[in-house]
Amino acid sequence: MSDSQAWGFTDDRGTELGAARVPRRVIAYVRAGAALCDLGVTPVAVYGSGHDGEVLDPAKEGGLRAAGVTYLGPGRALDEELLRELRPDVIVDVTYDGKSPYALDEAVAERAGVPLAALSVGNELTLSAILDRFGALAVSLGAAPDAQADPNAAVSPAGLRAAEDALREAAARSGLAVLALSGAGPDQVHLARPQAWPELARLAGLGVRLVDPGPGPGANWLTADWGRAAELRPDLVLFDHRAHATAPGDALSGVRFTPWNPETPPSPAAYARFFRDVAEALTS
Repeated sequence: MSDSQAWGFTDDRGTELGAARVPRRVIAYVRAGAALCDLGVTPVAVYGSGHDGEVLDPAKEGGLRAAGVTYLGPGRALDEELLRELRPDVIVDVTYDGKSPYALDEAVAERAGVPLAALSVGNELTLSAILDRFGALAVSLGAAPDAQADPNAAVSPAGLRAAEDALREAAARSGLAVLALSGAGPDQVHLARPQAWPELARLAGLGVRLVDPGPGPGANWLTADWGRAAELRPDLVLFDHRAHATAPGDALSGVRFTPWNPETPPSPAAYARFFRDVAEALTS
């Protein structure tokens, strides 16, 4: 794609974005930036969410650190002067409600005169649709549509399908009960509602027997104590391994564990790795 070509893209808020040329200097929320990096568009910098500190969370970094991408700290505390110095052509964030960017105040982008694209990662879209949207954005930003065409490569859609096939087979063999959770301290845990998370809904669609935490407040999580998690009698726990989450420790005994990043980069490569890890955990 020529740099001189006019650029246009409609994000998942319905906002029509445009520029006289294809944006080359991309700044993104870390989840979106890691996905774009997988897809062939390397950001110049990324910023975190309110959960993040001054150091890039290893659970979220994907290929960003290896690519030498600068981390700017949490988006809500972003230094606007530094943002201008980086001369971004576009900012890419995610949205959970289809209305607002998640990790950056849109006014910051407006004051800098930079278009902001927000792509949905909420449960109103299937995982496949989310991946398609990030793929479309990457192509609009100059990624080659056929760069991931190798059907044997985990980075390609075909590679993701192969990982899904492996997971489907593992789920059929194991029949294990699987609970996804995020530790919130020694006395509290957030238990994921499977259908509220596109990737967990996809796991269920592939035959994984996910445990629903039951009725109670919270659209995405049921917040309870660790005793409630034990009462659900999971065989395998997908535990949030982001830096701000608490590891299960001894709260659950006799249970298998495998890491889960609730902010997995929306790319075929990242989800192929996750699905293969779950398949291995189900059968190990």
